[in-house]
Amino acid sequence: MLGLPADAPADVIRAARRRMAKALHPDHGGDARRMQELNQATVDALAIATMPPAPAPAAPADPSPFVPTDTPVPRAGSPVVEDMPSFVVEALPAAAFEALMAVGGQIGVIIDDDPPYVLDTVLHAPLRCWCRLEVLPEAGASSVGLLLAGLDGHNPPDVEAVRDAWIAALNEEPVLPTA
Repeated sequence: MLGLPADAPADVIRAARRRMAKALHPDHGGDARRMQELNQATVDALAIATMPPAPAPAAPADPSPFVPTDTPVPRAGSPVVEDMPSFVVEALPAAAFEALMAVGGQIGVIIDDDPPYVLDTVLHAPLRCWCRLEVLPEAGASSVGLLLAGLDGHNPPDVEAVRDAWIAALNEEPVLPTA
């Protein structure tokens, strides 16, 4: 539907969606069903475009507690753990996403973001792993789901430990607006 090759990068997919949405969106005289089809095609294409690349040879263990910014994302076939939903942030998705971005730079390295719903990070040791946070609206708050994958052929850390690290970082840092 997007008219793109199967290996199109995420930014090209998003640009194609924006162009097509201008004509298909019901607010601009388009058809709601076609707009829904465009949204689903975009989700499907982005899922393929953001899949981790194929495995690479394992690198020697890094004794540093910090992850270099060029750390690769997990490879296809890496063990993956999903915790959906994992925790709730008492803020709307945009504010919750900004708070997660703020603490994400403290407990790891942000490698990709698609505000206000998807944030990819590589966490610092001892929880070293690739971590995707998916923010979903939930009645005046936001549910946050975690997707974890091990790096360098290792299994991901315990999902509860990762969840607790995010919650502790959010609670330590006054990043959410107060009422």
